[in-house]
Amino acid sequence: MKDEFLERLEAWHEQDEFEEIVDAITEIKEEERDYALVSHLGRALNNLERYEEAVEQFLSVAEEGQDDPLWHYRIGLAYYYLEQYEHAREAFEKADRLEPGDEDTQEFLEWIRSKTKTDEKAVGTAQSAAGTPIETASIGEAEIGDFWDDHAETAEQFVLAPPTDEQIAAVEEQLVFKLPASYIKMMKLHNGGVPRYRYFAVSDADATEKRRIEVSGMLGIGREKRHSLCGEAGSRFIIEQGGYPEIGVVLCECPAESEVVMLDYRAAGNAGEPEVVHIDKNQGYKITWLAPDVDTFIRGLVNEENRSPNFQGSL
Repeated sequence: MKDEFLERLEAWHEQDEFEEIVDAITEIKEEERDYALVSHLGRALNNLERYEEAVEQFLSVAEEGQDDPLWHYRIGLAYYYLEQYEHAREAFEKADRLEPGDEDTQEFLEWIRSKTKTDEKAVGTAQSAAGTPIETASIGEAEIGDFWDDHAETAEQFVLAPPTDEQIAAVEEQLVFKLPASYIKMMKLHNGGVPRYRYFAVSDADATEKRRIEVSGMLGIGREKRHSLCGEAGSRFIIEQGGYPEIGVVLCECPAESEVVMLDYRAAGNAGEPEVVHIDKNQGYKITWLAPDVDTFIRGLVNEENRSPNFQGSL
């Protein structure tokens, strides 16, 4: 029965009936879809130019796809058309290592090299004309990739496709808070996940020695994943279930379930630039100030060796 279904999916692909493929697979419960079905679904979404949805599908089976050149090729294609060229390059290079000499893979790699060279030249020309030093003006995808600890479990729980402007507006409306521009920019490069840099030094006048708080995951913009801002276990759920003060939006979860890191809008108002605070439920919901904004907080995170992320420019 399953073989017949897979043959039907393949036939629809040959006939360019991509909507038929999507409709047929999405009728199957998500937990009952195996690697083959998710691969067919992601492939069809690519052909329908629904690249953000395709990336999400491929990431959901990332562990199974690590040794499959087609998985890397197809997610690379989605990243390419989303103009996330660093992610695309990494995916196509892995596909090329697994299946050397594929002409389509080589062609995409050549396009990426050509496009990134052109973009770098255009940026350099514009900055030279303005009389400013030629340097990285903002955080890049390579730096973001180093910041996150991407593995299959993380992708399944946290990572979403890059948010569109419409999705951002919908999430802000549901949360009733305007999200910081630096956070939005970061999420457009990598939407949620577990950082490699998870510790933040706390300046606490009441403490006899310096301490560090630890985060276990950063919520992305969306509602599809359980651990996203508007997901089932998102900001509102955490605040309501934990009884946390209504001061803003939960930004990060912590290993201790009694602690969270939040965007604090009390001083700025719902549309202003929030500060970042830590709240400990076990200490009577004690609020500890961490940083004046998200940018400063992200740059202040360190790993176990006390090394910080090497971001160039602003987020």
